[in-house]
Order: sequence, then C-alpha cells, then structure tokens
Amino acid sequence: MRDNFQPTTYIMANRKNGTTNVGVTSSLMNRVRQHREGEYDGFSRENGCHILVWYEQHLEMETAILREKRIKKWNRQWKINLIEAANPEWDDLAEDMGFPPLLSTRVK
Repeated sequence: MRDNFQPTTYIMANRKNGTTNVGVTSSLMNRVRQHREGEYDGFSRENGCHILVWYEQHLEMETAILREKRIKKWNRQWKINLIEAANPEWDDLAEDMGFPPLLSTRVK
C-alpha cells in the first residue's frame, strides 16, 4: 500500500464466496476501521461485510469512483474472479495492514 490517504476502490465481504460490498475511499485504513466497527447503517453493516478482500489504489479520486461504479455493475462471478485473482483464499487483507484478526467472522 503506497499511502493511507490515497483514492482506493475496495471490496469488503462477510466470508469466502459470501456477500460483497464495493466501495471507494480516500483513506483505506480509516474506511476499513469504519466497516469493522459497523459505524454506518446500510448494506455492509446489515450483511456483516467486515473483511477486506480486495483493493486497488488510484492516482485520482475520479478514477477510483469510475472503477467502483463499473465493478458495482458487474455480475457476481466477475467480482469473485477479480477477488480470487489477487486473493484466492479471501484472506482479510486488513490484517496485513496491522488490524487484528476478526474473532466473530471467519473467511474460511
């Protein structure tokens, strides 16, 4: 990860091959924390999408937003293929950033 404050498109999941949520942020670390702590009402919180399974950083926010919008229109299999190309086991990538393992949600 190049910078904590960089436009990023990301996918959170509730488990391997489970429900996914695509989002965009300028601060991935902060957004992951928000998802893990369930700070916002909505789809991700209701479906327990607390596991960071994929992300892609961009130079400009406009590019990150465009990527998010495109991925949101994809069918489910395309999203799974995108995740598994970089993260075949659906590991919680947030752990590589220093977040502790989630106790209540297991990917595998």
